[in-house]
Amino acid sequence: MSAHILVVDDEPGICSLLQEILEDEDFTVTVAANGAQARVLRQEKRPDVVLLDIWMPDIDGISLLKEWMETGLFDTPVIMMSGHGTVETAVEATRLGAYDFIEKPIALSKLLITIRRALEMISLKRENTGLRRDISVLEPLGHSELITALREQVKRMIHHDASVLIIGEPGSGRTLFAHYLHQHSPRHKGPFIDVRVAGMSPENQAIELFGSEGSSSTARLQQANSGTLFIKDIADLDNAVQARLLSSLENHAFVRNGGAQAVPIDVRIIAATAYDLEQAVHSGRLREDLYYYLNVVPLYVPPLREHCEDVPELLEYYVNLFVSQENLSYRRFTVASQNRLRNYHWPGNVRELKNLVQRLLILGNATDVQLSEIEPTLNTQQRVVSSSNLPIFDLPLREAREQFERAYLEHQLQEASGNVSKVASRVGLERTHLYRKLRALDIDPKQTKK
Repeated sequence: MSAHILVVDDEPGICSLLQEILEDEDFTVTVAANGAQARVLRQEKRPDVVLLDIWMPDIDGISLLKEWMETGLFDTPVIMMSGHGTVETAVEATRLGAYDFIEKPIALSKLLITIRRALEMISLKRENTGLRRDISVLEPLGHSELITALREQVKRMIHHDASVLIIGEPGSGRTLFAHYLHQHSPRHKGPFIDVRVAGMSPENQAIELFGSEGSSSTARLQQANSGTLFIKDIADLDNAVQARLLSSLENHAFVRNGGAQAVPIDVRIIAATAYDLEQAVHSGRLREDLYYYLNVVPLYVPPLREHCEDVPELLEYYVNLFVSQENLSYRRFTVASQNRLRNYHWPGNVRELKNLVQRLLILGNATDVQLSEIEPTLNTQQRVVSSSNLPIFDLPLREAREQFERAYLEHQLQEASGNVSKVASRVGLERTHLYRKLRALDIDPKQTKK
């Protein structure tokens, strides 16, 4: 499939010329005459490379580039174009994340070389990301009775190709178990595609799963062919999208948005949720037929408070991980501090423990992590909930979850002075997913600085 190029320029002559040249080179080309059109096409078409003019009537290219970079557009190379370029402009564009800067009138040979190098770069980047993910996935940690029994249950599932529904609280390790299932299954040589639908509009959910006719972006269902599709937050799928997904799985084929031809697929589905699914089915949030299709083999991942005897092992693992990956100084948790953490209720589960270890390694100086250092950190976590003053216990589960997430993320943004990248690392979310979550909760990072 040919690469898709989005050309953004307010001069029709340049747009048509570039479109003609690039289509002759077997690229798929979409053109936008201004920033507003570019925003829409960027979301709908998902180009592989963007050619972006600096001077446009509604917004300058530098501002649009900055906007995109701040909202997670890091997997698409942007090549800036200008007929009035200066060294300062080129430096600024590169600093903001542009792949390259080309002056007008554009030399065809240079343009084609730059585009092909950008495509090679992003291809290698995605390949390396996939390799790093493969290397990082380990066997779920812990030797408690619960985790030992859970690992044995997973090993019995490995040799079957049935759908799996993973139920557990956020941060408990649902994604880790999904990776573990895939890596030890007969499909381990195929791709593992992770889809997070929470916070997406129904239209974007459909585009994410089924793709769009005429777009070079591949549907997630097709990307997962011969492998595993992991759908997180399955109960957050729009009802109409749920119906399409079920039909696609039952027929082993799907139809792209705007298309008519069926695309065959061979995919194993692993779905995860933190919701009470019987209640979700009863309320109509989750289709009953999809629930029964997915719930062939249910897997319950317990919260950390139910296997707190694994806390010392997890602490040691994450200390060693951050020492090796981030070159932080090694610190040892004293017996008293370990006992305190074993008796902590861990509302954020393993993810919270991981973030706590990272924070203590970064901020602490002494070799040992003492109990006196633990308490203020835990009290900070407690204040996130108590300071919100929200009567969440009287609300439906979805509204209560949204209000807690809003208070939690606002606190994290305040702690990080509004830096979304730092918050994404601290809370264990991909930056793009975090931006979607912030938009869904109507949180402006710029308004949450200390």
